[in-house]
Amino acid sequence: MLRRLVLAAALSLPVAGGAQPPIVIKFSHVVAPDTPKGKAARRFKELVEARSGGRVKVDVYADSQLYKDKEEMEALQLGSVQMLAPSLAKFGPLGVKEFEVFDLPYLFKDTAAFRAVTDGPLGAELLRRLEPKGIKGLAYWDNGFQIMSANRPLHRASDFKGLRMRIQSSKVLDAQMRALGAIPQVMAFSEVRQALQSGLVDGTENVPSNLYTQRVHELQKHMTLSNHGHLAYAVIVNKKFWDGLPADVRDTLEAALKDATTYANAIASDENDLALLAIRASGRTRIYTPTPAEMDEWKKALMPVHKEMETRVGKATIEAAYRATGFSAPK
Repeated sequence: MLRRLVLAAALSLPVAGGAQPPIVIKFSHVVAPDTPKGKAARRFKELVEARSGGRVKVDVYADSQLYKDKEEMEALQLGSVQMLAPSLAKFGPLGVKEFEVFDLPYLFKDTAAFRAVTDGPLGAELLRRLEPKGIKGLAYWDNGFQIMSANRPLHRASDFKGLRMRIQSSKVLDAQMRALGAIPQVMAFSEVRQALQSGLVDGTENVPSNLYTQRVHELQKHMTLSNHGHLAYAVIVNKKFWDGLPADVRDTLEAALKDATTYANAIASDENDLALLAIRASGRTRIYTPTPAEMDEWKKALMPVHKEMETRVGKATIEAAYRATGFSAPK
């Protein structure tokens, strides 16, 4: 794998001589083109190419065309790709464990609470912590609240007992599933549908737009609107590549990304609502809304994860998130 990545990086270098070639940015991501992230990446490409007057070309590779979850981060650090938008859970395995604060169950009561973190001092500080890894963090893209899916009803916390649930590689998500009595299974996003189809895993968590575009509703009979977690991405670039760009090109990229971020965050809620409607209309999956009493039971089962993860995420980071969101543990 390392040899392939180094070769890809070498082949991406411009050839000397002749007209000055455009600066090429390979932007890789793992979800479908018609998801909020996929659409935002395309919007960024369009804005950059229009505003740079041909000086910059953005090639977007969606749906794990180039690399899977773990591979793409290594590819970015090696310079085989220049830009990614991985989910925030991907930075814990990279060594920036503080990012797993975003995975704490029921931390965000609404989108405004989430944005209070990403748009505030804590969000900026977390992006800065990527720089020693050779990564420059540029923006956060929101994708809304996650729901649960399985082939049996998930009404109460006890319904998870013994289920093999796919998660991203996050110790917080691992603890979350274990708190529910489930067996967490770390797996690349591109492998989830096949794993559900083969029975390797019993269920998963994600936002409706990702579940719908991967046709998970064709394989899972039940989904529960638990809204237990919030999915978001960080738009990141190879730091050496970024620092080597002409200042005016960086300005153009930053302005285009600011507009693409506004677009991404604006469409996330509507895209997920439309996906949920489409899942309902398919008639293949029963969608359940927990009662207030059931929701209280979920929260009671999951709150110990916050305390358990203090040594992993950092108590100071968790407390900073609490202050930003106005979070208080349910009684």
